[in-house]
Amino acid sequence: MIERAGRGPLRRLVVLRHAKSAWPEGVTDHRRPLAPRGLRDAPAAGRALAEADCLPGLALCSTAVRARRTWELAAAQWGTPSSVRLDRRLYLAGVPDLLAVVGEVSAEVETLLLVGHNPGLEELVLTLAGDGLDDTLERVRAKFPTSAVAVLSWRGTAWRNLTPGTALLTSMTVPRGGTDLPRGGA
Repeated sequence: MIERAGRGPLRRLVVLRHAKSAWPEGVTDHRRPLAPRGLRDAPAAGRALAEADCLPGLALCSTAVRARRTWELAAAQWGTPSSVRLDRRLYLAGVPDLLAVVGEVSAEVETLLLVGHNPGLEELVLTLAGDGLDDTLERVRAKFPTSAVAVLSWRGTAWRNLTPGTALLTSMTVPRGGTDLPRGGA
C-alpha cells in the first residue's frame, strides 16, 4: 500500500459516471437523455452517497444532458444539494483535461464530486489510485459502468496537487436498486 502521509487535510474525489442513457434517433450525443434505467439508477447513486456520508462541497458536471440529469436526480436525494459547476471541458474529457478542471477547485472544498463520461473517468480513477482497498482497483479495471461511483482519498493542501498515484481508491460501487456504498465512503 502506498504511504498516506501527505500534508494537508484529507480530501475525497468522488467520481460518478453518468447513468444509463438513451440513443434516440436524430439526437446528437451531447443531447442524449437518460434511459428509463438511468432515471432509476441516478437517484440510487444520490441515496448511496448520502447514506455513506460522502456528500460533496462542490460538484463539477459535464454539460451533456445525460450527465446534468444524473447530477439533478442524485442531488435531489440530499436535504440541501451541493453547489454545482457545469463545465463543457468535462464532456468526453481525457485524464489531462479532467485533472486540469479538478486542479482549479478551491482548496476550501474537501469533498469534490465529478460527474462525467467514460473512458475518461475510468482512466482518471486508475491513474490517480496508487492503491485500493480490497478488490476495488480490479473491479474498476474490469468495468466502470454507468452510475458507477468511485471514491478516492488523498491528503493535500490544494486540488492542483492531486497527481497520478497519490490517492487511495477506498470504494467502488454501482448503485442499482438500493445497493449502498460502505459507511463513510472511505
